[in-house]
Amino acid sequence: MSENTYETNELLHQYLVFHYGTAEDQFPYTFGGSDALDFPKRCALEGPAQEAGLRQGRALDLGCAVGRSTFELARHYQDVIGIDYSHNFINAANSLQRDGFCMASRQDEGSVTTNLEIQVDTSIDRARVSFEQGDALSIRDDIGQFDLVLACNLICRLREPLRLIRRLADLLKPGGCLFLTTPFTWMESYTPKANWLGNGSEDSFDGLRRGLEPAFTLDADWDMPFIIREHKRKFQYSIAKASRWRRI
Repeated sequence: MSENTYETNELLHQYLVFHYGTAEDQFPYTFGGSDALDFPKRCALEGPAQEAGLRQGRALDLGCAVGRSTFELARHYQDVIGIDYSHNFINAANSLQRDGFCMASRQDEGSVTTNLEIQVDTSIDRARVSFEQGDALSIRDDIGQFDLVLACNLICRLREPLRLIRRLADLLKPGGCLFLTTPFTWMESYTPKANWLGNGSEDSFDGLRRGLEPAFTLDADWDMPFIIREHKRKFQYSIAKASRWRRI
């Protein structure tokens, strides 16, 4: 995997808009795309079984990027930790946790950009949230167990996805909720082909299921579109496979 990909300022600002931008900032058109807006917020608020939170318990957001899902989880959980491999992303998330805002640059066309003030919703208690730079394949041993683990669009960006999948049972309390999304965009630059779930020749979700069972049972699965703005006339529209699991 290219270490620089998620450390560039270009990608940092792209993700700040993806996570915190208004609908107009994310997709300034009245046709298409609107069903895919606010993906990180939807992951936190629609994906987990919310009855497990009720403003108590612990949640872990793996691959948190610049932290929108992490902050949204604080509406329902007392203690939320966000972990991401990118130092640049975590620095921005820590700035948002400390100050409640930061500046982002929205790409418009060519060298034309628009400066935006990115804000965390003031109704969220930022004191419930902390961020750490770290590797999802080497989560610190003393991190403890959680009522919820969220890992959105992370699986197909790991060198050894099964290594994380097999660790998840240890991270969740019995009865805890696991929520995953992934577009299963396998690329050898991130994941050696031998490590693709289903070996690249079967349905990847079946490979994910085999990795999680029997420690987890599947509650539900569905499609979740998301859109990432590159500039005002170019967007990445993808469809993630979402799945909610219960720790046995």
